[in-house]
Amino acid sequence: MLYALIAAALLASPQSPPAAQTPPVSQDPVRLEDVVVDARRLEDTTEAYVDEVAAPARRRGLARWKDGMCVGVVNLERETAQYLADRVSDVARSLGLRAHEPDCHPSVLIVATSDGPGFTEQFVAMRPRLFRVGGAGMDRGGAELRDFISEERPVRWWHVSLPVDSETGDAVVRTPGYISGSGAETNESSAQQYAPQTRVQIPSRLNDQTEDILKRVFIIVDVDQLNGASLQQLGDYVAMIAMAQVDPDADTGRFDTILNLFDDPATAPTGLTGWDRAYLDGLYDPNSETHRINQRVQVQAVAAAIASAYRGSAAEPEDLEQP
Repeated sequence: MLYALIAAALLASPQSPPAAQTPPVSQDPVRLEDVVVDARRLEDTTEAYVDEVAAPARRRGLARWKDGMCVGVVNLERETAQYLADRVSDVARSLGLRAHEPDCHPSVLIVATSDGPGFTEQFVAMRPRLFRVGGAGMDRGGAELRDFISEERPVRWWHVSLPVDSETGDAVVRTPGYISGSGAETNESSAQQYAPQTRVQIPSRLNDQTEDILKRVFIIVDVDQLNGASLQQLGDYVAMIAMAQVDPDADTGRFDTILNLFDDPATAPTGLTGWDRAYLDGLYDPNSETHRINQRVQVQAVAAAIASAYRGSAAEPEDLEQP
């Protein structure tokens, strides 16, 4: 079981005091509630936000959880671990997803450590296929994985997704050892079975009916670099990156978002902001076209969903209930 595997690999260590604060962002970030009264500005700013934040797998659309997910937390005190698991689960439920009960097999694994790069290097080396599965369009690639391992970050994350047929749920890419119509490879299989099965819509035009679904997310929290962030802030930050493929190098300083947490926790939002909630709502809008492969189309689809939800109203979006 994945949870047991990671737990066995961890060396429990005392949590050190937070590191010194880094300089705050240099300008006041724009709140979503400040732009909803200006339709043109709303359209432009929303698209800029989505463009900055979104980080799908290479040559794929934005992935999202299809039905439900399960949160596991390792190497934290029980109450702290429970808070993080509950908060991520609450956000998932607010998006219409199922959040499975304890003892489920984790699809979102949150690991605390006092040595982010060192632990991550050992973790990836121990089971590299958990991170680079080998199927096309399932992760962001080798260069990004090296950054995931080596970059100094308070929180680092890695998403694995799968392109599937939106009607049948079948994978449309072949992963190592998989044969179409079979759960395992056999010696008598035909060459045709090795190809993903896609359908063609007459007249002779490929029917784009694929979507990208999240399969697992690894989130590694370096407790020595939390910079004084509160547990509530950390919980919402983790929830945001658990639900969406967020670019770890995104420059979000101009937006009021929980993703700015580690610029300066003292002045950062206390939790998910209007931008964050709107982004997740747009991503999980059942009518949006976020699964389309074209980068510009997917960005515009989420941006349009956000703008549509808030156009014509200066009222602040309803907050997600805090636990």
